[in-house]
Amino acid sequence: MGTAHTVAVFGAYGHTGRFVVAQLRDRGFVPVASGRDIDKLRALAASEPGLDIRPASVDDPASLDRALAGAAAVINCAGPFAVTAAPVIEAALRAGIPYVDVAAEIEANLDTFTHFADRARAAGAVIVPAMAFYGGLGDLLATAAMGDWTTADEAHIAYGLDGWHPTAGTRAAGDVSRSRRGGRRVRYAGGRLEYRDDAAPTEKWAFPDPMGTRTVIGEFTMADVVTIPSHLSVPEVRTYMTTEAAGDLAAPDTPAPAAVDESGRSAQTFLVDVVVRSGGTERRAVASGQDIYAVTAPLAVEAVHRILTGRTRTVGVASAGEIFDARDFLGALSDRISVELPRT
Repeated sequence: MGTAHTVAVFGAYGHTGRFVVAQLRDRGFVPVASGRDIDKLRALAASEPGLDIRPASVDDPASLDRALAGAAAVINCAGPFAVTAAPVIEAALRAGIPYVDVAAEIEANLDTFTHFADRARAAGAVIVPAMAFYGGLGDLLATAAMGDWTTADEAHIAYGLDGWHPTAGTRAAGDVSRSRRGGRRVRYAGGRLEYRDDAAPTEKWAFPDPMGTRTVIGEFTMADVVTIPSHLSVPEVRTYMTTEAAGDLAAPDTPAPAAVDESGRSAQTFLVDVVVRSGGTERRAVASGQDIYAVTAPLAVEAVHRILTGRTRTVGVASAGEIFDARDFLGALSDRISVELPRT
Protein backbone atom coordinates (compact mmCIF):
# COMPACT_ATOMS: atom_id res chain seq x y z
CA MET A 1 0.00 0.00 0.00
CA GLY A 2 1.64 2.88 -0.88
CA THR A 3 3.36 5.97 -1.40
CA ALA A 4 0.42 7.80 -2.96
CA HIS A 5 -1.37 7.83 0.38
CA THR A 6 -0.46 10.79 2.56
CA VAL A 7 -1.74 10.70 6.14
CA ALA A 8 -1.72 13.73 8.42
CA VAL A 9 -0.87 13.08 12.07
CA PHE A 10 -2.05 15.77 14.46
CA GLY A 11 0.00 15.68 17.65
CA ALA A 12 2.78 13.88 15.78
CA TYR A 13 5.53 14.85 18.22
CA GLY A 14 3.77 13.36 21.25
CA HIS A 15 4.68 9.98 22.69
CA THR A 16 1.99 8.05 20.78
CA GLY A 17 2.21 10.33 17.75
CA ARG A 18 5.85 9.36 17.21
CA PHE A 19 4.91 5.69 17.17
CA VAL A 20 2.15 6.47 14.64
CA VAL A 21 4.51 8.38 12.34
CA ALA A 22 6.99 5.48 12.41
CA GLN A 23 4.26 2.91 11.79
CA LEU A 24 2.90 4.87 8.83
CA ARG A 25 6.34 4.92 7.26
CA ASP A 26 6.78 1.21 7.90
CA ARG A 27 3.46 0.55 6.14
CA GLY A 28 4.37 2.61 3.05
CA PHE A 29 2.34 5.72 3.83
CA VAL A 30 3.68 9.26 3.68
CA PRO A 31 3.10 10.91 7.06
CA VAL A 32 2.61 14.64 7.47
CA ALA A 33 3.42 15.82 10.99
CA SER A 34 1.22 18.49 12.51
CA GLY A 35 0.67 20.15 15.86
CA ARG A 36 0.77 23.54 17.50
CA ASP A 37 4.42 23.52 18.70
CA ILE A 38 6.70 24.38 15.79
CA ASP A 39 9.86 23.70 17.80
CA LYS A 40 8.71 20.16 18.63
CA LEU A 41 7.76 19.62 14.99
CA ARG A 42 11.23 20.70 13.88
CA ALA A 43 12.84 18.41 16.42
CA LEU A 44 10.74 15.50 15.14
CA ALA A 45 11.67 16.32 11.54
CA ALA A 46 15.35 16.31 12.51
CA SER A 47 14.96 12.70 13.68
CA GLU A 48 12.75 11.71 10.71
CA PRO A 49 14.52 12.86 7.52
CA GLY A 50 12.19 14.07 4.79
CA LEU A 51 9.20 14.43 7.11
CA ASP A 52 6.79 17.17 6.03
CA ILE A 53 5.80 19.36 8.99
CA ARG A 54 2.78 21.64 9.10
CA PRO A 55 2.09 23.63 12.27
CA ALA A 56 -1.58 23.94 13.16
CA SER A 57 -3.73 24.82 16.14
CA VAL A 58 -7.24 23.74 17.05
CA ASP A 59 -8.25 27.37 17.54
CA ASP A 60 -7.15 28.25 13.99
CA PRO A 61 -9.33 26.38 11.44
CA ALA A 62 -7.36 27.74 8.49
CA SER A 63 -4.15 26.22 9.88
CA LEU A 64 -5.89 22.85 10.25
CA ASP A 65 -7.08 23.09 6.65
CA ARG A 66 -3.49 23.69 5.52
CA ALA A 67 -2.29 20.76 7.60
CA LEU A 68 -4.82 18.39 6.00
CA ALA A 69 -4.43 19.66 2.43
CA GLY A 70 -3.68 16.77 0.09
CA ALA A 71 -3.95 14.15 2.84
CA ALA A 72 -5.98 10.98 2.30
CA ALA A 73 -6.80 10.69 6.03
CA VAL A 74 -5.95 12.19 9.40
CA ILE A 75 -5.00 10.49 12.68
CA ASN A 76 -5.48 12.66 15.77
CA CYS A 77 -3.00 11.78 18.53
CA ALA A 78 -3.24 15.05 20.45
CA GLY A 79 -4.99 14.99 23.77
CA PRO A 80 -6.88 16.10 25.68
CA PHE A 81 -9.39 15.06 23.03
CA ALA A 82 -12.10 17.07 24.75
CA VAL A 83 -10.20 20.01 23.25
CA THR A 84 -8.84 18.63 19.98
CA ALA A 85 -11.32 16.08 18.62
CA ALA A 86 -14.13 18.36 17.44
CA PRO A 87 -11.90 20.92 15.62
CA VAL A 88 -9.89 18.22 13.84
CA ILE A 89 -13.07 16.33 12.91
CA GLU A 90 -14.51 19.54 11.48
CA ALA A 91 -11.35 20.01 9.43
CA ALA A 92 -11.54 16.41 8.19
CA LEU A 93 -15.16 16.93 7.14
CA ARG A 94 -14.20 20.09 5.28
CA ALA A 95 -11.38 18.20 3.55
CA GLY A 96 -13.62 15.22 2.79
CA ILE A 97 -11.21 12.71 4.36
CA PRO A 98 -11.55 10.00 7.04
CA TYR A 99 -10.76 10.81 10.67
CA VAL A 100 -9.27 8.39 13.21
CA ASP A 101 -8.24 9.22 16.76
CA VAL A 102 -6.71 7.45 19.75
CA ALA A 103 -8.87 9.02 22.45
CA ALA A 104 -9.23 7.16 25.73
CA GLU A 105 -11.40 9.89 27.28
CA ILE A 106 -14.91 8.60 27.89
CA GLU A 107 -16.56 12.00 27.62
CA ALA A 108 -14.67 13.03 24.49
CA ASN A 109 -15.67 9.82 22.72
CA LEU A 110 -19.29 10.33 23.76
CA ASP A 111 -19.12 13.84 22.33
CA THR A 112 -17.89 12.48 18.99
CA PHE A 113 -20.77 10.01 18.71
CA THR A 114 -23.32 12.55 19.91
CA HIS A 115 -22.32 15.57 17.86
CA PHE A 116 -21.09 14.06 14.60
CA ALA A 117 -23.07 10.86 13.98
CA ASP A 118 -25.83 12.40 11.85
CA ARG A 119 -23.57 14.75 9.89
CA ALA A 120 -20.98 12.09 9.14
CA ARG A 121 -23.58 9.55 8.06
CA ALA A 122 -25.30 12.08 5.79
CA ALA A 123 -21.96 13.01 4.22
CA GLY A 124 -20.85 9.39 3.82
CA ALA A 125 -17.83 10.27 5.94
CA VAL A 126 -15.89 7.88 8.17
CA ILE A 127 -15.01 8.88 11.74
CA VAL A 128 -13.46 6.26 14.03
CA PRO A 129 -12.83 7.42 17.61
CA ALA A 130 -10.87 5.51 20.27
CA MET A 131 -8.90 3.49 17.72
CA ALA A 132 -6.36 2.64 20.38
CA PHE A 133 -5.42 0.24 23.16
CA TYR A 134 -8.28 1.59 25.28
CA GLY A 135 -11.61 1.56 23.46
CA GLY A 136 -10.54 0.05 20.15
CA LEU A 137 -8.80 -3.16 21.18
CA GLY A 138 -11.41 -4.08 23.80
CA ASP A 139 -14.19 -3.46 21.31
CA LEU A 140 -12.53 -5.65 18.67
CA LEU A 141 -12.04 -8.45 21.20
CA ALA A 142 -15.60 -8.22 22.52
CA THR A 143 -17.00 -8.16 18.98
CA ALA A 144 -14.92 -11.17 17.97
CA ALA A 145 -15.98 -13.04 21.11
CA MET A 146 -19.66 -12.29 20.48
CA GLY A 147 -19.40 -13.87 17.04
CA ASP A 148 -22.87 -14.92 15.94
CA TRP A 149 -24.60 -13.62 19.07
CA THR A 150 -26.80 -10.61 18.43
CA THR A 151 -27.06 -9.79 22.14
CA ALA A 152 -25.26 -10.64 25.36
CA ASP A 153 -26.03 -10.05 29.02
CA GLU A 154 -22.60 -8.82 30.07
CA ALA A 155 -19.19 -7.86 28.71
CA HIS A 156 -16.18 -7.73 31.02
CA ILE A 157 -12.82 -6.29 29.95
CA ALA A 158 -9.99 -6.90 32.41
CA TYR A 159 -6.69 -5.09 31.86
CA GLY A 160 -3.73 -7.00 33.20
CA LEU A 161 -0.91 -4.47 33.08
CA ASP A 162 2.29 -5.21 34.96
CA GLY A 163 2.61 -1.46 35.52
CA TRP A 164 1.64 1.84 33.94
CA HIS A 165 4.06 4.69 33.38
CA PRO A 166 1.67 7.36 32.10
CA THR A 167 2.67 10.00 29.58
CA ALA A 168 2.06 13.69 30.19
CA GLY A 169 -0.79 13.44 27.69
CA THR A 170 -2.43 10.63 29.66
CA ARG A 171 -2.26 12.70 32.84
CA ALA A 172 -3.65 15.80 31.14
CA ALA A 173 -6.53 13.85 29.59
CA GLY A 174 -7.32 12.26 32.94
CA ASP A 175 -7.43 15.66 34.62
CA VAL A 176 -9.88 16.94 32.01
CA SER A 177 -12.14 13.89 32.36
CA ARG A 178 -12.19 14.10 36.15
CA SER A 179 -13.05 17.78 35.95
CA ARG A 180 -15.87 17.17 33.50
CA ARG A 181 -17.46 14.56 35.76
CA GLY A 182 -16.91 16.57 38.95
CA GLY A 183 -14.49 14.04 40.41
CA ARG A 184 -17.05 11.25 40.28
CA ARG A 185 -16.34 7.86 38.82
CA VAL A 186 -18.41 6.34 36.03
CA ARG A 187 -19.70 2.87 35.16
CA TYR A 188 -21.96 1.40 32.48
CA ALA A 189 -24.91 -0.58 33.87
CA GLY A 190 -28.49 -1.12 32.86
CA GLY A 191 -27.74 0.15 29.37
CA ARG A 192 -26.52 3.60 30.46
CA LEU A 193 -23.68 5.46 32.08
CA GLU A 194 -23.95 6.06 35.81
CA TYR A 195 -21.90 8.61 37.75
CA ARG A 196 -21.09 7.64 41.32
CA ASP A 197 -19.40 9.13 44.38
CA ASP A 198 -18.52 5.88 46.15
CA ALA A 199 -15.18 4.11 45.85
CA ALA A 200 -14.70 1.56 43.09
CA PRO A 201 -14.70 -2.03 44.38
CA THR A 202 -11.58 -4.16 44.62
CA GLU A 203 -11.82 -7.82 43.65
CA LYS A 204 -9.93 -10.79 42.22
CA TRP A 205 -9.74 -11.58 38.49
CA ALA A 206 -8.52 -14.94 37.20
CA PHE A 207 -6.40 -13.95 34.20
CA PRO A 208 -5.18 -16.73 31.91
CA ASP A 209 -1.71 -18.11 32.60
CA PRO A 210 0.97 -16.99 33.04
CA MET A 211 -0.54 -13.94 34.74
CA GLY A 212 -2.96 -15.87 36.93
CA THR A 213 -5.26 -14.42 39.55
CA ARG A 214 -4.63 -10.77 40.37
CA THR A 215 -6.25 -8.09 42.48
CA VAL A 216 -8.05 -5.58 40.26
CA ILE A 217 -9.96 -2.35 40.63
CA GLY A 218 -13.49 -3.21 39.54
CA GLU A 219 -15.37 -0.58 37.53
CA PHE A 220 -12.09 1.08 36.55
CA THR A 221 -14.03 2.45 33.63
CA MET A 222 -12.35 3.03 30.28
CA ALA A 223 -13.47 3.97 26.77
CA ASP A 224 -14.84 0.47 26.14
CA VAL A 225 -18.08 1.58 27.82
CA VAL A 226 -18.58 3.91 24.85
CA THR A 227 -17.30 1.82 21.96
CA ILE A 228 -18.90 -1.53 22.82
CA PRO A 229 -22.47 -0.32 23.51
CA SER A 230 -22.34 1.91 20.43
CA HIS A 231 -23.05 -1.15 18.28
CA LEU A 232 -23.43 -4.25 20.47
CA SER A 233 -26.57 -4.98 22.50
CA VAL A 234 -24.90 -5.48 25.88
CA PRO A 235 -26.53 -3.70 28.85
CA GLU A 236 -23.68 -4.38 31.30
CA VAL A 237 -20.13 -3.44 30.34
CA ARG A 238 -17.49 -3.45 33.06
CA THR A 239 -13.76 -2.82 32.86
CA TYR A 240 -11.10 -3.73 35.41
CA MET A 241 -7.49 -2.71 36.05
CA THR A 242 -4.74 -4.47 37.96
CA THR A 243 -4.02 -2.61 41.19
CA GLU A 244 -0.32 -2.25 40.35
CA ALA A 245 -1.14 -0.29 37.19
CA ALA A 246 -3.89 1.74 38.85
CA GLY A 247 -1.45 2.67 41.62
CA ASP A 248 1.18 3.79 39.12
CA LEU A 249 -1.37 5.97 37.35
CA ALA A 250 -2.57 7.56 40.58
CA ALA A 251 0.91 8.33 41.91
CA PRO A 252 2.04 11.83 40.91
CA ASP A 253 5.71 10.85 40.72
CA THR A 254 5.46 7.79 38.45
CA PRO A 255 7.89 8.52 35.59
CA ALA A 256 6.95 8.52 31.92
CA PRO A 257 7.64 5.42 29.80
CA ALA A 258 11.29 4.64 29.09
CA ALA A 259 12.41 2.96 25.87
CA VAL A 260 14.05 -0.46 26.12
CA ASP A 261 14.39 -1.37 22.43
CA GLU A 262 15.22 0.27 19.11
CA SER A 263 11.56 0.88 18.32
CA GLY A 264 11.09 2.97 21.45
CA ARG A 265 8.85 0.52 23.30
CA SER A 266 8.90 0.38 27.08
CA ALA A 267 9.23 -2.87 29.04
CA GLN A 268 5.55 -2.77 30.05
CA THR A 269 3.55 -5.90 29.23
CA PHE A 270 -0.20 -6.29 29.01
CA LEU A 271 -2.86 -8.96 28.89
CA VAL A 272 -6.43 -7.99 27.99
CA ASP A 273 -8.99 -10.59 29.04
CA VAL A 274 -12.49 -10.15 27.60
CA VAL A 275 -15.43 -12.26 28.73
CA VAL A 276 -18.93 -11.99 27.24
CA ARG A 277 -21.85 -13.87 28.77
CA SER A 278 -25.28 -14.74 27.41
CA GLY A 279 -27.54 -16.81 29.58
CA GLY A 280 -25.38 -19.58 30.95
CA THR A 281 -22.83 -19.44 28.14
CA GLU A 282 -19.49 -17.66 28.32
CA ARG A 283 -17.04 -16.74 25.57
CA ARG A 284 -13.53 -15.41 26.13
CA ALA A 285 -11.03 -13.49 23.99
CA VAL A 286 -7.50 -12.68 25.12
CA ALA A 287 -4.81 -10.37 23.75
CA SER A 288 -1.28 -9.84 25.03
CA GLY A 289 1.70 -7.76 24.03
CA GLN A 290 4.19 -5.07 24.99
CA ASP A 291 3.64 -1.34 25.63
CA ILE A 292 0.09 0.02 25.46
CA TYR A 293 1.21 3.23 23.76
CA ALA A 294 3.32 1.52 21.10
CA VAL A 295 0.57 -0.98 20.24
CA THR A 296 -1.87 1.87 19.63
CA ALA A 297 0.07 2.81 16.50
CA PRO A 298 -0.57 -0.41 14.51
CA LEU A 299 -4.22 -0.30 15.61
CA ALA A 300 -4.70 3.24 14.25
CA VAL A 301 -2.66 2.70 11.09
CA GLU A 302 -4.37 -0.59 10.26
CA ALA A 303 -7.69 1.25 10.62
CA VAL A 304 -6.58 3.90 8.11
CA HIS A 305 -5.31 1.21 5.74
CA ARG A 306 -8.67 -0.58 5.79
CA ILE A 307 -10.67 2.62 5.37
CA LEU A 308 -8.62 3.73 2.38
CA THR A 309 -8.85 0.28 0.74
CA GLY A 310 -12.62 0.04 1.23
CA ARG A 311 -12.56 -2.73 3.84
CA THR A 312 -15.25 -1.19 5.99
CA ARG A 313 -18.82 -2.12 6.89
CA THR A 314 -20.47 1.25 7.47
CA VAL A 315 -20.06 5.02 7.33
CA GLY A 316 -20.54 7.75 9.89
CA VAL A 317 -19.13 7.66 13.41
CA ALA A 318 -18.32 4.03 14.18
CA SER A 319 -16.21 2.11 16.65
CA ALA A 320 -13.63 -0.45 15.55
CA GLY A 321 -15.83 -3.49 16.08
CA GLU A 322 -18.66 -2.03 14.04
CA ILE A 323 -16.78 -0.75 11.03
CA PHE A 324 -14.20 -3.55 10.64
CA ASP A 325 -14.23 -7.34 10.56
CA ALA A 326 -13.01 -7.82 14.12
CA ARG A 327 -11.43 -11.27 13.71
CA ASP A 328 -9.68 -10.36 10.49
CA PHE A 329 -8.46 -7.05 11.92
CA LEU A 330 -6.98 -8.73 15.00
CA GLY A 331 -5.34 -11.33 12.79
CA ALA A 332 -3.62 -8.59 10.83
CA LEU A 333 -1.88 -7.46 14.03
CA SER A 334 -0.34 -10.85 14.81
CA ASP A 335 3.19 -9.45 14.66
CA ARG A 336 2.40 -7.04 17.50
CA ILE A 337 -0.38 -8.69 19.52
CA SER A 338 -0.91 -12.34 20.45
CA VAL A 339 -4.64 -13.12 20.31
CA GLU A 340 -6.70 -16.12 21.37
CA LEU A 341 -10.33 -16.12 20.20
CA PRO A 342 -13.14 -18.56 20.88
CA ARG A 343 -14.74 -20.65 18.20
CA THR A 344 -18.12 -19.10 17.40
